[in-house]
Amino acid sequence: MRVAIIPARGGSKRIKNKNFREFLGVPIIGRVIENLKASKLFDRIIISTDSAEIANVSKAFNAEVPFFRPTELSDDFTGTTEVVAHAIEALNLQHNIDIQVCCVYPTSVLMNSQDLKDSLNLLVDRDWQYVFAATQPNASPLRSFKRSNSGAVEMLFPSYWGSRSQDLPKCYVDAGFFYWANVGTWVRQDPIFNSHSTFVEIPEIRAVDINTESDWLQAELIFELIRSGRIK
Repeated sequence: MRVAIIPARGGSKRIKNKNFREFLGVPIIGRVIENLKASKLFDRIIISTDSAEIANVSKAFNAEVPFFRPTELSDDFTGTTEVVAHAIEALNLQHNIDIQVCCVYPTSVLMNSQDLKDSLNLLVDRDWQYVFAATQPNASPLRSFKRSNSGAVEMLFPSYWGSRSQDLPKCYVDAGFFYWANVGTWVRQDPIFNSHSTFVEIPEIRAVDINTESDWLQAELIFELIRSGRIK
């Protein structure tokens, strides 16, 4: 069995009603549910939410909302592994340790079926605990800097100050789309970003983590370009 769990709490602060706001005319979580259904990978698509509005929208797209997430797991500090572990226990799946569970964020509209399939294949074929999507940022974080108390430039990684960009190690960042793991891994709440995890690389143009109005607009523009076949 394969289960998708979408953690979609209410009360988003930076973008009001982010998890069910209309994205090019369709609630964004609805587009993600449709994408998961189109992949034909999942036996169940479960929504973990504390919001009746999100629950109603999700049910309209034929996703399951078999429970409501408790208040103590619906704040800004609760981690992904905690939410997924709770969902697994609420579904009474915790003893079926080999069931494959994919946690999918409700704004992952630029994710595609191939991303999901390639990641699942890595999980099945290799001894990884987690598999997720990542991308190479346009500028290496090894050349990043901050403003010191005096207002001066202060390199975060001074040993790379004089390195040419082509000589820097390749760096990747989480795309914020999804995380595959078996039930046993989720229930133990093993950390995702560790040596027991790997990733599939996706193009940077699709790795938009929607947190601001600017991100939202960018994601809509890229979605339209993908839909028109101009980019993949």
